[in-house]
Amino acid sequence: MALKIQILILFLSSFFALGYNEIGRKTPAVDSELYESVIDAEECHRQIRTIRSNPMLMLQFADAGIRTPRGVLTGNSVDMGNYHQCLGIDHQLEDMHIEGKYCSILVPVNQTLHLPRPQDTIYSQFDPYSLQVDNDTMKLIEEYYKTRSELQLLSGNFEEFEDDTRTTPPNPLIWMTFRLAVCIPKPCTTQQAISLLLFNITAVGFRYTEHYCRIPNDKPWSPADTAAVVIFSVIGFIAIISTSYDVCYRFILKRDVKQMSTLGRSFSFYTNGQRLTTFSSSGGNLQCIDGIRTLAMLWVIIGHTFSTESFIANPADAQIWMFSAEALWITAATMTVDTFFTLAGVLLVYTTAAKMNQLTFLKNLHWFYLGRYIRVTPLLAALVLVQASFLNQWYDGPHWSTVIAHTENCREHWWSTLLHVQNFVHPRNMCIAHSWYMAIDFQLYVLSPLVLIWVFSGKKLQAWMGLIGGLAAVLIGSTIYSFNINRQAGNLVPNRFAETMDYLVEYYFHTLARASPFFVGMVFGYVLHLYRKTRLQMPWFLAVFFWACFAGILGGIFYFKYRIKQFDWDNQLVDNLMNSFMRPVYAVAICWLIIACVHGYSGPINWFLSLDEWRLPARLSYAMFLFHYPLMFTLNNTAVSPFYFSVENFVFKFLSYTVLSAAVSFFFVLLIDSPISVLFKLLMDSVNKPPAKVEINGDSSARIRKNVPTD
Repeated sequence: MALKIQILILFLSSFFALGYNEIGRKTPAVDSELYESVIDAEECHRQIRTIRSNPMLMLQFADAGIRTPRGVLTGNSVDMGNYHQCLGIDHQLEDMHIEGKYCSILVPVNQTLHLPRPQDTIYSQFDPYSLQVDNDTMKLIEEYYKTRSELQLLSGNFEEFEDDTRTTPPNPLIWMTFRLAVCIPKPCTTQQAISLLLFNITAVGFRYTEHYCRIPNDKPWSPADTAAVVIFSVIGFIAIISTSYDVCYRFILKRDVKQMSTLGRSFSFYTNGQRLTTFSSSGGNLQCIDGIRTLAMLWVIIGHTFSTESFIANPADAQIWMFSAEALWITAATMTVDTFFTLAGVLLVYTTAAKMNQLTFLKNLHWFYLGRYIRVTPLLAALVLVQASFLNQWYDGPHWSTVIAHTENCREHWWSTLLHVQNFVHPRNMCIAHSWYMAIDFQLYVLSPLVLIWVFSGKKLQAWMGLIGGLAAVLIGSTIYSFNINRQAGNLVPNRFAETMDYLVEYYFHTLARASPFFVGMVFGYVLHLYRKTRLQMPWFLAVFFWACFAGILGGIFYFKYRIKQFDWDNQLVDNLMNSFMRPVYAVAICWLIIACVHGYSGPINWFLSLDEWRLPARLSYAMFLFHYPLMFTLNNTAVSPFYFSVENFVFKFLSYTVLSAAVSFFFVLLIDSPISVLFKLLMDSVNKPPAKVEINGDSSARIRKNVPTD
């Protein structure tokens, strides 16, 4: 059995390695050379003459193309035309084949157009300075355009924008640049098509910049696509065979399940689904953690729902809400990742302190590291493959640049993601945009033995010295680091939006800056271990005091999160103090919540957090964390029109994303995560299983050894 397991694991490892080697052969997500190769000025003239003579064909191009954006006074500057209608134009004639090409152009509003004057109007040109806008609307649009770059960055759109925070002009509308869609024949350039179909660009004085163009079938088949199809096909085939074996053994042959091969059913959807949805309860379980983990996961999803919407029909209204106190439950959602770091530290110490001593731990250190790698990597590897191939090939939309960037990042930087070093190696071009969390988590596990070795000594004094020493070292190091880099205390700071990417790379993605909640969790995990079998006794007024501290910590965090997103905020000292101590203090509050629930000081809160309904989503939380973000980016960029902002609309989207993420996560856990966990457990059991003892001449200490004589 051991040999079979090792051969299977070796085969799967080699298979995945070959597949990811194929990903490394860089192929663009869309073929930019194809756009250049189809340009033909002479053919363009021929096709446009044909289009002009065919009113219905002319209408198709006009209907799918350029028009003025709606909602300009609420900040909207985007009109997407009709993307799929444009690319769907396919008119075959005897001597030509007319196909549509969708292009996006950037048109500055601040330009004078020499248009013919219609008889019923008194205006001879469009001049944004002449627009009459009331003061409140003008102030609203001005504030929006001052912070639009940061809002674009938060939504995952990393395109460069001009810094428009210079002196305020008479009318902020001159800052506006319309992003318009034009539908033109495939062989034409935008300049040629607009001049021949609409008006003479030179004569009118029309200025614009071509943003990008898309044509039918412009996504080349890449090695990443081949690798994804082959790898998932093989795994799917194994899962079908394993499930068939499992179901046949159980329900057709009706044999004893205990006699069934564990290896044979390791990929079975039935067995893995049964295991995933079956829950046991024991006195040592910290069941409230399931509720905390699930609620933290939901907070992540709803925060990303609000922040990843690429194009909003009324962005100025969205900005008013985003910078108000009403939006704190969204803008403070960045703290929820520290909940996961805290829980990781708590569970690491709580689940291992009673099982190991120093010698056992050191002997099995390689299994400790390998076990964590196997826990976090398979689903991440599957997502890398999905992002590098399927999400780009299966979906499409008028503004696909973000998905293209993510796809190409995965094809180029997949290796740093699988090695969990992407927060240092490629922080500005990460393959999976939110995978910095997995990198930091794994790096903290790599460092944790420096503290755990003291905990496993079996002596409380040494354990406390190691835990407090580790926490103190991290706090001192992160404080020095925070005061050295002098970054803002959040990713939504209006007067420092130009520094947002630097803040993310140097602070938000940095292991030292984010390590303190993990070490706080380790300290309180040891407290929970010490009181594993007894109740932590404290007078009622002390419990009330701790609950007051809990409320004060959360209230203080929310208050400062509100202050830093105001336009007049400028206090570097407070920013540095927040970056140094806000997250460990938040972790202390979470740890008090766990202790209060476990030891009976939380009343109905523990009942709520310990509901059985939280247990399945808690098991899926890691997979949901992984998959929800790429799904959001992909689906948001398939939108064919800007989305109207209202809290109700976004809450509805949040519910949709939650259900979709849960369904996708459930599937991938059954297909990838559960089988790999079973195989790893079988491998550990086979390696650590002691040789069988037999009696030889009354000596029970003799052991069976293959091909070794016993006498």
